[in-house]
Amino acid sequence: MNAVAEPPVPSSAPLPWRRLRRRILPGFGLSLGYTVFYLSVVVLVPLAALILKASGLSWGEFWATVTDPQVVASYKLSLGASLVAALVNGIFGLVIAWVLARYEFRGRLLVDALVDLPFALPTAVAGIALTAIYAPHGLVGAFLLDHFGIRAAFSPLGVTLALIFIGIPFVVRTVQPVIQGLPADVEEAAACLGANRLQTFLRVILPALLPAWLTGMTLAFGRAVGEYGSVVFISGNMPFRTEIAPLLIVSKLEQYNYKGAAAIGTVMLLFSLVVLTAVNFLQRWHVRRTQGTEGGE
Repeated sequence: MNAVAEPPVPSSAPLPWRRLRRRILPGFGLSLGYTVFYLSVVVLVPLAALILKASGLSWGEFWATVTDPQVVASYKLSLGASLVAALVNGIFGLVIAWVLARYEFRGRLLVDALVDLPFALPTAVAGIALTAIYAPHGLVGAFLLDHFGIRAAFSPLGVTLALIFIGIPFVVRTVQPVIQGLPADVEEAAACLGANRLQTFLRVILPALLPAWLTGMTLAFGRAVGEYGSVVFISGNMPFRTEIAPLLIVSKLEQYNYKGAAAIGTVMLLFSLVVLTAVNFLQRWHVRRTQGTEGGE
């Protein structure tokens, strides 16, 4: 009796010429075109317009505008206070992110929500609130002035405090997911091998957190450099002392000196690009060094 031939079983693997990659978004060409178009309209075109407006000045006029002593003093305050605020937020933001990610306590959800408050609060409201608290007759300002002789509001310290306030969420929200994703068994393995808490943090936890940590501090710095609303009230706007660069830009715009405002804005843009480039280079160097170390081991 002849056996009946069974029909061939279709292979689960699709044929090469029929292989289709399922994508939720459209194809690469359309997605890339939309990405370039959106970034050009939102980012590149305004920045190009800024540089083009500043190019209306001659080189002598441009140099005289951006190197005016009052403008240079505003650069120092804006960049210096932004850097200090980013470093302070980097330290305390890491602690806050660690507490929210690793500990369970009563009121944790409330604390977690309060971190995002500077995002939702209008900057002018934040400036008024900070001024009311840190002014010489305010609750905290009077205490600092009477007991320590520290004048918080209407001083560079007040500018730094305002920049710390608006920048803290960037560090927390960037580092917190990374801490939540760190496997606990790696820390336990380090402890079993004899590492103390400091060694575990420096050799195990910090290398994994460093890229996100630098990103958060960079975002906080970038936000602080261009901050205006929360600083203009608490700074007092004293030339050569508490006057920030964004305030000078607004002042020149009010005087219809658009080219001068664009010149100062171009310099601030260059400073920001230098900082971002340096941080990106440091992140890539850290990733290459880490991968090289893992490969060598």
